[in-house]
Amino acid sequence: MRYISFILGQLARNSRHGWTSQVMTLFTVTLSVLIFSFFFLIYVNMQKASTRLGNELRLVIYLEHEVADAFRHEFKKKITDFDKVDKILFISREEAFARLHKQLGRDSDVLEDLDPSFLPYSVEVYPSSDLKSLSRIKEFSDYLETLPGAVKVQYGQEWIERFGYFISLLRIIVLLSGALLILTSVFMVSYTIRLTLEARQEELEILRFLGATDRYIRGPVVVEGFLLGLLGAGGGLLALFFLFQWIKNHFSGPGLMNLFELSFLPMTNIGTILLVSLLLCTCGSLISIRKYLKV
Repeated sequence: MRYISFILGQLARNSRHGWTSQVMTLFTVTLSVLIFSFFFLIYVNMQKASTRLGNELRLVIYLEHEVADAFRHEFKKKITDFDKVDKILFISREEAFARLHKQLGRDSDVLEDLDPSFLPYSVEVYPSSDLKSLSRIKEFSDYLETLPGAVKVQYGQEWIERFGYFISLLRIIVLLSGALLILTSVFMVSYTIRLTLEARQEELEILRFLGATDRYIRGPVVVEGFLLGLLGAGGGLLALFFLFQWIKNHFSGPGLMNLFELSFLPMTNIGTILLVSLLLCTCGSLISIRKYLKV
């Protein structure tokens, strides 16, 4: 009980003498956690979106002539010889016309004087792959173009590739912001506690002279680093939650943001970020006391 009172007293004394540096350190840790968790949140949502879009991905083979029923089994076999697929649909001109009529909605009256003959026959192929295998999808598309009667193959190549590049860029940003979190947390906490220890150098020497153990002296320093990590990470995650709610309330609705169905970080990720921040800040305090007190 006396030791706990000693730790609390030292923390209060440190706060009075070095509150400016502690506030700056707390702000830096909070901002670092916010930056990292913000990009990580975007990355997690983009990964979920890529999975959903990958499940809906289809390659459309436009044909010169319709595939007769007798040859459809053979045509399917040629497709599956290259890769597994979830589904293969043969679309007639009439079915394509009905789809187009439905997609146009109120503007479908432009089709009144037209008949389905201007639309090509097509085959829709739903591969059992996702957006991570863009090169494989490209190879699949090139192979489908070699099938008998194939004129052209479309699968939104340009848009999908840009989406894949964007996810790769996000992955790099997450790694860089993670490195920023590590550097700022360890350095700022270590620097702040070093200033505190230097200001209390004489007091600590007296404690050592009176027989204070390493554990007795190290305790308040470690607790201070722990609290800076806890408050900094908690503040960063709380700020992220309010920012997420603001974005969701102001930008949700019809359009791109509604397509991605934004969701907040799961509890496992939140717990991991909090734990890592605590460990980094605690390590910063240990580094400081080992270097400057030699205990």
